[in-house]
Order: sequence, then structure tokens, then C-alpha cells
Amino acid sequence: MIRLVALPLIAGLAFATPALAQEVEESAPVPAGPPETIFDGDYLSVGIGVAYNPSYSGSDDYNVNVLPIVQGSLGGIDINPRPGGLALDFIPDPDEGIAFSAGPMIRLRADRDDVEDINDDIVARYGELDRAVEVGVSLGVSYPKLLNPFDSLSFNVDAAWDVAGAHGGMAISPSVTYFTPLSRATAASLTFSTNFIDDDFADYYYTVPTLNTLVPDPDLLPGFDAEGGMESYGLTLFLAHDLSGDVTDGGLSLVGIGGWSKLTGDAADTPFTSIRGDADQWFAAIGVGYTF
Repeated sequence: MIRLVALPLIAGLAFATPALAQEVEESAPVPAGPPETIFDGDYLSVGIGVAYNPSYSGSDDYNVNVLPIVQGSLGGIDINPRPGGLALDFIPDPDEGIAFSAGPMIRLRADRDDVEDINDDIVARYGELDRAVEVGVSLGVSYPKLLNPFDSLSFNVDAAWDVAGAHGGMAISPSVTYFTPLSRATAASLTFSTNFIDDDFADYYYTVPTLNTLVPDPDLLPGFDAEGGMESYGLTLFLAHDLSGDVTDGGLSLVGIGGWSKLTGDAADTPFTSIRGDADQWFAAIGVGYTF
């Protein structure tokens, strides 16, 4: 089954990082005046990718998904992607030193919202879930020039609440990312991320209700009451390559990403995962985009 979803890291780092673009350009001698790159003012990166990921959180079956890609900066406001949504950054980055980020975020969570995408007949019998619209805030800080003139270490936390009446709960997602260029055209990042959920969130996605049937059904899962806590932790490796050979001039880029996450607590113990699925979740994607 092919669906349309959103990918955070592809859009966030795929085409270029403005700080990297500026510093790479500044390292080369120029005749006169300040250096110019496509990222000095307003810019937009758009594209599309294809991903291979679990059919639901905790599944051991996988789907192919189409990924729209968007990231940029307009009027001094940075636009950063999130899974199924966007986060805005209203704090301008300084030319040198520590950079801070803060702004609102919104995302659409569509886990198990279509039985045709649940590649497990037993789990599908428990029905579709409503899509959640999560609204919240994203905060971060980035430290540049740790091991070379162009790398950075960033800390970020997203906190979002469902406002659509689906799970009706909240999720908090801290992460840390190390970013570095591998050449003038190629960049890489490694991210460690975690996710914490409250009782309402856990109950909606991981509780297994008891289904009443007139005839005993051995395929039904045992009932399970899920509670909040740490939902998962994982690693994501990202690579991007600018096809012109210069990350500062925009244009076409190729990106690739691979990720692994581990469900924990009741997200791992629920029969949806422990009996019908797998706590180890894998993700892979490739994409192409254009920056202008």
C-alpha cells in the first residue's frame, strides 16, 4: 500500500544547512564584499521521496510511502519539517556562536487510520483510529564548530497536544543531532531521539480492548491496559549529496536516510507489538529535491 506521509530529516537537512553554506563560502577567498549563497535570504527546498516503514507503530509488516519534502526560510522565519507537519523558528541565527530556536509546531498523526494500510488481519479487526492533529511548541539550541569549522551539535525538544479529539493526550520528543559535512557537496548527520507519551496517548494507541464474540475466537488478542511513559528511543543516519558539487548554490540534491527505533514500556508490551508485531522498528528512504 502506498500512502502520502512526511519525513522530518530529509527535509530538515537534505538540501543544505544555512550555517554550513555560509561558513563554507566564507572559507574561500573572495575579491570583495560579503559572500553570497542561496541561503542568505529567502529560499525554499521542495521535493519528493519514497520510504519503507512499519504499517503501524509496533508492526513487523512494512509499507511503501510517498514523501513530500518542504523546508525553507521566508521573511526571517525558518520552516522546519516534522513527521506529518511543520515547525516554525522565529529566532534568527547569529553569524557566529550558539544559535537558539523557538516556535510553534503542528503535525498530523495517522497511525492505524486506514485498515487497508494495516498489514495484519488480526490487528485490523480492532478497527481504524481517528487522525490526531497535534499542536505545540518546538525549542532548540545548536553549538557550532565542535570538531571542525563546519559541524554542529544540536539539542531539540518538541511538545505537542492533540486538539482534534483523537487520542486527546500529549507527546514530548527530545533529540540530539550531530551534523558535519563530508565534502563540499556531501553532508551527514546522526540523531538520537526519544519519545514520551501520557496515559491518554498510550491508551488510545496501545490498549487492546476485549472484543465480545458469541463464539470463542483463538485469534483475538488478550486485553491490555496501556499507560504512559517512555514510548521509544532510536537512531537516525542521514546523508545528502548536492548534484552540482556545491551545497551553497542550491539546485538538485539526492538524499538517503536509515533509522532504527525501539519501542519500550507499554508500547512494547501491548499485544499489538509483543504478539503481532515487533518492538524493533526500521525505516529507510531515498529522495530528490530542488532548492531555489
